[in-house]
This record gives sequence, structure tokens and C-alpha cells, in this order.
Amino acid sequence: MTLRELLDVRTCRAYDLTADGQVLVGYDDTGTVQLYEVDPDGRWAQLTDLADGCRGRYLPGERRVVVEHDTAGTERYQLSLLQLDVPGATLEPLAHDERHVHRLVDVRPGKIVYATNRRNGVDFDVVVRDLASGTDRVCYDGGGYVAEVAVSPNERYVVLTRPAAPANSTQLVLVDTGTGLATELTPADEPALYRRPVWAPDSASFTVSTDSGRELAGVARFDLDEVAGTGWSWEYVETDDEWDLAGWPSPDGKRLLVVRNVDGAHELFLDGVAVKLPPGGVLGRLTEPVWSPDGSLLAITYSSPVEPGDVWVVNGGSVVRRTDSAPGLDRTRLVSPTSHRVPAPDGSEIPCFLYRGPDCDGSVVVTVHGGPEAQATRTWSPLIQALVAQGHAVVVPNVRGSTGYGKSWYAADDGRKRLASVADLAAVHAWLPSLGLEPGRAALHGGSYGGYLVLAGLTMQPELWAAGVDIVGISSLVTFLENTSAYRRAHREREYGSLAADRDFLVAASPITHIDAIRAPLLILHGANDPRVPLGEAEQIAAAVRARRLECELVVYPDEGHAFGKRATLYDSQPRIAAFLARQLRGG
Repeated sequence: MTLRELLDVRTCRAYDLTADGQVLVGYDDTGTVQLYEVDPDGRWAQLTDLADGCRGRYLPGERRVVVEHDTAGTERYQLSLLQLDVPGATLEPLAHDERHVHRLVDVRPGKIVYATNRRNGVDFDVVVRDLASGTDRVCYDGGGYVAEVAVSPNERYVVLTRPAAPANSTQLVLVDTGTGLATELTPADEPALYRRPVWAPDSASFTVSTDSGRELAGVARFDLDEVAGTGWSWEYVETDDEWDLAGWPSPDGKRLLVVRNVDGAHELFLDGVAVKLPPGGVLGRLTEPVWSPDGSLLAITYSSPVEPGDVWVVNGGSVVRRTDSAPGLDRTRLVSPTSHRVPAPDGSEIPCFLYRGPDCDGSVVVTVHGGPEAQATRTWSPLIQALVAQGHAVVVPNVRGSTGYGKSWYAADDGRKRLASVADLAAVHAWLPSLGLEPGRAALHGGSYGGYLVLAGLTMQPELWAAGVDIVGISSLVTFLENTSAYRRAHREREYGSLAADRDFLVAASPITHIDAIRAPLLILHGANDPRVPLGEAEQIAAAVRARRLECELVVYPDEGHAFGKRATLYDSQPRIAAFLARQLRGG
């Protein structure tokens, strides 16, 4: 299949679901992700038509949608309200100030809950807006970044997660909305992740996915005993000895969806019974499962290497595909990966996926995911399929720092252990001949932190790599931390190291420090409005490579940020990547 055919494939994702079975979806038919409503009988209605992508939630019990949107990839999200039963209705500003971020974190009857850094541009406060009166009530202003927020049904409590002291760890904080008292439910120095807090309907407990006290994540329940005055206690309700688990209880508290992360593929169990979906895929990366308010229906966004993202609805024991974004796609022409473990010199094994088609000529592209606290999963990728069709093998490793393989693995690159993940690239390179691939025709490709690893590989292992494609990558850990958005700096210092205490190491671990060693041609793609990895990271590495009279192309997209969100950008960037790799690895 041609890359253009693959890029033309649309995808769909579920944002919300009503008790009547109407699904609020994001669909990218217009070139950006816009909101649509899909009725149970299959009728579609387009709700938004913005220049940039958006997402949204229904207001419970109402025909109104809260829309979250930004401009040109800035990630300074604004909140607006859309009346669904008013013909020709336009967005009504709800929480607007384009100098700051307003991020929707919960919806309640007649109210929204959002996190905003408008107080000082750095710290995020949690605010409850009463839509009838238009008044805001700040229920948390404890400083720092706020990740996830859940309001108890009786609105007495707010539970939130915020970054903890160890890298890639979070802390649970409980806020009493009556008194304003914030209580740390978990220690600030605990090396553990707490995610997806969801309250029970009686407001006496909530569930959370966590790896506290364990190597692998499970589903736990926190209980409050106000009568006895004993405070909070917690226990695991679902665990697994091989793989991470995550849980999504229904709003009525009667059902529990558990997702088992098996080497980058997801197995779903509803009340212990397997949910039958096409094999070898994953939940949507940016859209989690959503329940209808009464807990009778569950909408899931699901994709795989041969299945573009689509929405499935679980109703009782049945699973129905509600959208089919690519009805004409010939899936027999697509390739699914095989799983491998790459031996590292220290005895570790690096989880890895291999995509290889029948026309593979021995050249290989090693694609590294971003994060670093993320995981390469078995999901839809037009570029990977096109590279395979072009004759390359594609190797996708989960190097040290990746999630999904236990706490020790995701912590193995923290701070001054950063270069262990770079060393994993060399281990992958040394493993290629065992697959019949040619290590002399191996290129690196990656975005964000993956872009950092591309640049690190080319500058610290120059004899290994024939070419590199860096997308919004970090060229200097020092200038990255100095220039990233102010509200992100302290959070990222937990992962990479402190400018004050670790500058010597940050300099040593920066690709630009080793620029004199680079030999390989480089393609760099970057969004001009990137708030995470500023454009300067691309500009300084491009200038340094060109000063050494090496091939380096820098392409800047003026209306994009960190994640390229427009199909027009993909139509330009992805063929550039494919053509560059074909030229460098195959001579054509």
C-alpha cells in the first residue's frame, strides 16, 4: 500500500457516552479531530468545525457539550460550551484566556471541574465552575502540576494526583471541599504511580490503578471510615503476577473493566469475562474507556497494527462496532509485529517488536517512542506500514524507561541513569544480524524523547547508525529544561535531573555536546509552537550539523506544536521521512 493510501485512512475515538447510546466521538475526516455525535442507529452529526483539533464531554443529563480546544498546537487549552439542540449554535466561551491553560478534568450536573495555571502561569489550581451562576470556586491551590482529578458524587471531596519526588511517580491528595483541607493520602517520596481515581457512588471510597508496594500495577480501593474516625485505608482488589493491570469501575459501582497490558497489547475483562475484540490491539492512547452515566453501556476506542482506531460499545454481554473509519481497507496487505527480547550486556532483556514484510531487503529502521515514561504498543501506524511496504524492517524497542514492564524497568533511566537507555540502542543494533538484517543499513527514527534518543545515538554511537529522523526531539537537556514551558520545568527535572544539582551530567548526556562525532545524515521535523520541546532544540542541532558540512534538513511547521495534529502536516512530513530513509538506506 502507498503511504498516501494509508494516510488517507480516517480514525475515530470515543470521548463520552449517554445512557441512550449516543457516542460523542472525535473524527479526523476534515483534517483535524473534530467532535461528532453518533446515534445508536448509525446516524452521524458533525458538532464542531475548528481549524485545530478538539475534544469534549457531555454535561450530565443535558444536551450541551463542553469543548476543549487550543490554537496551532500551543496546548494552551480553552473551554467552551456548545448547545446541541440549537440549530447553528456556536461555541460560547466558558474558561478563556489564551495566555494560560484551562484543562477539563471532570464534569458534574450543572458544573465543570478544570485545572488552570492562570494564577501565575506555573502552578495549576483545581476550579469548580457553576454554570448557572458562572461563579468559580477554587478547591485546590497547593502548587505544582495537577495530573488527574475526580470529584466525589456528594461533592464533599476531590481526589487528585500530582507529581511525587521520585521520577515517574505520583502522589494522591484528598481535598475536603468544605474546609479546603488537603490531605496527602500517599507519601511524597514514594516511588509509585497512582492513576485513574474513580469514586464509588456513595462517596465513601474510590478505586485507583497503582503499583504501590509492587513491581506491577494493580487495581486498588481506598476506603473512608468517617463514622469510626479511622481515616483512610486501602487494599488491592485486582492484581496480576506477570503484567500491569488498570481498572475502570462503572459510575454505579456495580461493574469493573480491567485491562491487562500484555507486551504492548491489551486484554479486556468486564466483571472477569473477556471482552471479545479483534486480537493484538490496544485502547486509544489519548482516550480511555467511557461509561454511560447509569453504567449500562461502555464505549471503547480500540486499534491495532491492522485496525485503525474505531469505537466499540459493550452492552451487557455483546460488543458492537459503532464506527468503521476505513471500510475499504485491505487488511491482508498490512503487517503485524512479532515479539522479541533483545539481550543487553548487563543481562537485561529489552522488549522489542519486529515488523517485517515479504519484500524486506535487509535495511532496518529502529523507531523509538517518546515519553520516556510511555510504552510502544501494538497500535495503528501508517508510517510503519509504509516503511515495511518500502522494503525496510521496522524494529520498535521499549528501552529502559518504558512503562508496561514493571517498576524497575521504567525507573532504570531516571536522572543520572539516562545513558542506560542510549546503551540499549547499541544492544538493539548488535542484535540485528541475528534476524538476518544488515546493521550497516540501520537508521534511527523517533519523536520527542524518542527524538532525543535518535540524536544521542547518532552523536554517541556514530559508527552504528546510517541515518536519523528526529521529530520534536531534545538536543540539549540543559536548554530544554531552561526553555520548556514554566509549568513543566519542575516536573521534567524529576525525570532528567535538576539544573541546579545535575548540570554537569545534563551537559554530558546532551547530544549536542558530542556533535563533533556525528557522521550520519539527519532529517529534523519540528512544530513552531511546541510548548514542551521548544523549536530552539531543533535549530541549534541543525546549525551544528550543517557547520560540520553534513547533510541536515530542518522542516518547521508554523501551525503545529509538539504533536502534529493536522492531516496536511502528515501529508508533508510522513512522505519526507519515507523518502529520506529510502534514499539513505536503499540508495533511492
